[in-house]
Amino acid sequence: MDILKMTAVELSAAIKDRKTTAVEAARASLERIAEKEEQYHCYLTIDRQGVLKQAEEVQMRIEKGELTGPLAGVPMAVKDNLCTAGMLTTCASRILENFVPPYSAEAVLRLQKAGAVMIGKTNMDEFAMGSTTETSAFGETKNPWNPAHVPGGSSGGSAAAVAAGECFYALGSDTGGSIRQPASFCGVVGMKPTYGTVSRYGLIAYGSSLDQIGPLAKDVTDCAAILESIAFHDEKDSTSIERHDTDFTLALSENVKGMRIGVPNDYFGEGLDEEVGDAVLRAAKRLEEKGAIVEKFDLSLVDYAIPAYYTIAAAEASSNLERFDGMKYGYRTKDYDGLHSLYKRTRSEGFGEEVKRRIMLGSFVLSSGYYDAYYLKALKVKALIKKAFDDAFSKYDVILGPAAPTTAPKLGESLADPIKMYLGDIYTIAVNLAGLPGISVPCGLDSAGLPIGLQLIGDCFQEKKLIRAAYTYEKARGAFPAADVGGGIAAGRKEGV
Repeated sequence: MDILKMTAVELSAAIKDRKTTAVEAARASLERIAEKEEQYHCYLTIDRQGVLKQAEEVQMRIEKGELTGPLAGVPMAVKDNLCTAGMLTTCASRILENFVPPYSAEAVLRLQKAGAVMIGKTNMDEFAMGSTTETSAFGETKNPWNPAHVPGGSSGGSAAAVAAGECFYALGSDTGGSIRQPASFCGVVGMKPTYGTVSRYGLIAYGSSLDQIGPLAKDVTDCAAILESIAFHDEKDSTSIERHDTDFTLALSENVKGMRIGVPNDYFGEGLDEEVGDAVLRAAKRLEEKGAIVEKFDLSLVDYAIPAYYTIAAAEASSNLERFDGMKYGYRTKDYDGLHSLYKRTRSEGFGEEVKRRIMLGSFVLSSGYYDAYYLKALKVKALIKKAFDDAFSKYDVILGPAAPTTAPKLGESLADPIKMYLGDIYTIAVNLAGLPGISVPCGLDSAGLPIGLQLIGDCFQEKKLIRAAYTYEKARGAFPAADVGGGIAAGRKEGV
């Protein structure tokens, strides 16, 4: 039995059937980490001693019948902007390099309650600001399909850890595509729920009106099971929504007959790689063959999404990151003269270049004289984008398109041109602006053997439609190859492998 080839749900079932144990699964993950982590750098913190102790305790509870859920005993990882009690939480930033929270994020607690075994904390773009996991203060993560390429971001460490077999699933956060884009680049499934479905309590904020926690996993079934575990109304989070339709695993059916799927013409224009576009349209054809009604349509305001997003996100970031000043926790400069000098030098030394860039942009658009011209105008565009999606969902159940305009770029390419990196978010950021759910599912490989992601977008609270469409496509597509841990496999192979 090759434990590492199992999905999370399959592994949990095998543990409950006494075919393996939570301890054996944890050891298998640690062995893979020992073998591959130096090459890929998926983690910032690994609880090597605590993992086995956790697994033993979970195994005992499974044997006693206390843990019966679909994720019990499964090793998982957590993005390093989610607080974990007693374990470093750095946001991949020098300014939090020694921060150990006294509490855990609600999403983490929900998974632990379900019997998860937490391996550690995954690498990310600093404070989730970036699309490649290259802005981390502690070194970039590499893509398991080809280590010369990025894994995407900002949840690149989580996506790469799943793809490399260093955990069975992971939590990420999605502010403008930071779950779906790395899922696309790493050939795994990533889902952003409707805003408010998962508590943000314990998530270190980047853009509070945009951030949402979600799963990265090997398949749609795992994503549904994870989301079902973490969807919860939390009184500690004022944006948390009370829902009574969070039994997401019930949506795992191969039935899209009559489902209306819209394909935006705007998503297939200039800037989209031809191989990516072809793979996504083949996926649409697969769903049409299964009974879905697929139509092309015009989704307006696509060109305005990026400037609106980066204005709003930077403004919220400049406000949220004010708290990191060297006074209460985290890094403090050793050389300062007075309070103002302490603040200035601590933040100059503690924050990386991309974070500073966004703080300055955010401070500018919120400043007197520019608030109306930039920030207020961006909020108006955000409202118009939401209305455009509302109009689309009056006609369609699901919107289908690419998760990213290209496959994973090479390391260093994006950092050399930040504007190009920002443009890479063109298909994902509008989903966050409108608070919608979205999922990325692998739909093919380009000629270099790098994964291509299909993005499905739903209306608010319509995760079940997304899961049904994604699950149907996944079954029609057949098994997707895993990353050859050590380099990309199946170069030149396309969709349906």
